[in-house]
Amino acid sequence: MSATNAHATQHTPFLERHYHLLRRLHSLSGILPIGVFLFPHLTTNSSIVWGGALNAKKYAGLGEGAAGVATFQHEVDFIHNLPALILIEIFVLWLPIAYHAILGVYFARSGKSNTERYGYQANKRYTMQRITGYIGVLFIFMHIASLRWGLTFGGLMPTFDGHHASSTTAEHMQGGLFHYCNAIFYAVCVTALVYHFANGLWTAAITWGLTISKQSQQRWGYVCTAIGLSLAGAGLTAVVGFATLDVAKAKEIESKLVDASNH
Repeated sequence: MSATNAHATQHTPFLERHYHLLRRLHSLSGILPIGVFLFPHLTTNSSIVWGGALNAKKYAGLGEGAAGVATFQHEVDFIHNLPALILIEIFVLWLPIAYHAILGVYFARSGKSNTERYGYQANKRYTMQRITGYIGVLFIFMHIASLRWGLTFGGLMPTFDGHHASSTTAEHMQGGLFHYCNAIFYAVCVTALVYHFANGLWTAAITWGLTISKQSQQRWGYVCTAIGLSLAGAGLTAVVGFATLDVAKAKEIESKLVDASNH
């Protein structure tokens, strides 16, 4: 390297100097662990519906329609009783999310896109990736803040009670500025997150040089679409399940569960 080039490199901002490496690490962090976390998280939330079908016999003693509430409460209790939960949240979720969000905003604001490399990608897809990214950052921050510190952001986020997980979530989903406003807000944000992840999976394969040809990009696109539709289905199932849940009945079932755990 010549002295002139070395001098120019030294004065190039760090982010520009290591742009391609940071881009790859950014795409990787969006998949593992953040994106992968969507699978158990949305599956757990949708247990309010599928739990009623799969565990009806198991929770028959709690009364009719109790299985969904009991299954969801069981999943929530399992998560809250994990050893070193706060450390898991910090190193597996919060730090990767912060890294992905900060770099994502930088890449979006810098205008450095890889659209010229994507054989058949439309500009609308890139625009949607940026928009859903902004929505995702805001929603995840609000979601964490409400669960950890009880911030409700004017009623947009719930005051979550770990022992009454179903009823507090359902009560929140069924309210808002108008009936079911919060459910609509959640549905939009969850769909945005799922789109961002599924489309990010597609672009990550290009960033890492795994799908070079138009045919390979199309085939991988079908897989990403299937993943996105599955996750969106789970997320929307959860929203509808809580939005239609009988809150009073859910509270009654939760009280029985608390009494059972104390004996």
